[in-house]
Amino acid sequence: MTKTIMLANPRGFCAGVDRAIAIVERALALYGAPIYVRHEVVHNRFVVEKLREQGAVFIEDLQDVPHGATLIYSAHGVPLSVRQQAEALGLTVFDATCPLVTKVHVEVKRMHQAAMSIVMIGHKGHPEVEGTMGQVDSGMFLVETVADVATLQVPDPTALSYVSQTTLSVDETRDIITALKQRFPLITSPKKDDICYATQNRQDAVKALSDACDIVIVVGSPNSSNSNRLREVAALRGVDAYMVDNASLLQAAWFDGKQQVGVTAGASAPEVLVQAVIAQIKAFGADSVSELPGVEEHIIFALPPGLRDK
Repeated sequence: MTKTIMLANPRGFCAGVDRAIAIVERALALYGAPIYVRHEVVHNRFVVEKLREQGAVFIEDLQDVPHGATLIYSAHGVPLSVRQQAEALGLTVFDATCPLVTKVHVEVKRMHQAAMSIVMIGHKGHPEVEGTMGQVDSGMFLVETVADVATLQVPDPTALSYVSQTTLSVDETRDIITALKQRFPLITSPKKDDICYATQNRQDAVKALSDACDIVIVVGSPNSSNSNRLREVAALRGVDAYMVDNASLLQAAWFDGKQQVGVTAGASAPEVLVQAVIAQIKAFGADSVSELPGVEEHIIFALPPGLRDK
């Protein structure tokens, strides 16, 4: 029985991840090691280890950063308290927060200034959620599921709005928003959908891939929210779906009896890992590779001032 590998399109790095990695690499080139990065700059083990080898030091607590050193915020964003602490420590700061996450931060501040309570749809403990909820000192409420909406208590249902973590499942978020609107009919939506273009495109691509395949492999690290959502999207369409950090985690038994093998990658997973996965699946018996058509992405986010080429 022959096996064919089908590649999702688009897959892998998005503009926000490209920018975040470039910020760390450019800072290392201009200022030399060590460059301190608050949290993993993007959620991919391979990328983080490669930057660590170049001299990046990943920390969670700013107390671990020497006075006057150079600090980079991860693509997930940070609470205002972290920015204030960095200023007090006299750090040189470059912000690698994805501009689409920054957009949500701006929405939160606008809603707060309008005296609204704000519901955050997201996953507790995720750095993007902590950063977004940390843009204001009060009046934010986290919901993770439709069930959470049923027990949510807010001060004034007539002065309520919501925002979303950018890397969630589009379908899951839609269900939560529907539940919010049913329970709080006057809730205000953000000016634009918070789910980022790359998340939307990759989820649409994995749906098309799932319809054409009987197994889907998602390349991504365990702590990558958008990679986890891709695996869930495929699984919910009735396809065997697995997420792997690298090719060594693939198991030959997964592919027994499978003819159409789909491969995609989360927005923080580099193409080199995808190619290694393809090579391993070929070793399991796949004899051809094709790429599905999909949305072409042309978005580029500029580097911060101070890191741009002269």
